[in-house]
Amino acid sequence: MRIKTKHYFLLTLRVGLGLVFIYAGILKIRDPIAFAGSVAAYKLLPYFLNYLVAATIPWVEAACGLFLIVGFRVRAVAGITAAMNILFIFLLASTIVRGLDIDCGCFRQGGAKTSAWIAIMRDIVFLATALILFTEQKERRFSYR
Repeated sequence: MRIKTKHYFLLTLRVGLGLVFIYAGILKIRDPIAFAGSVAAYKLLPYFLNYLVAATIPWVEAACGLFLIVGFRVRAVAGITAAMNILFIFLLASTIVRGLDIDCGCFRQGGAKTSAWIAIMRDIVFLATALILFTEQKERRFSYR
């Protein structure tokens, strides 16, 4: 019984994290110019790289989310999502240190601003989820649990 509970727990984490990443990716894919503006607000990249990042990161997020949901290479994808969340946390912390008052650009572009501190806390939860999946998931091409 305990093994089944663990499998359902990991499945819930996998699907939940997958849905979050699909949602975040699709919102940015729908409006890449607004997302490029969010990337530019961090003031870390040259102008042309803001658009390159805005054109690629959302697709990586959405693909990772889809792969998590269908159970394709879960351990590898969890590692990628963990690495992305570490990067996001670092970038958000840099805005706090540099005194930038910007929206994180995580989910919605424009509108109400999300505090960097709240976004960091949220990303820590996503990072923890990805790390649990990375450490607990056996590497197979497909995981159905």
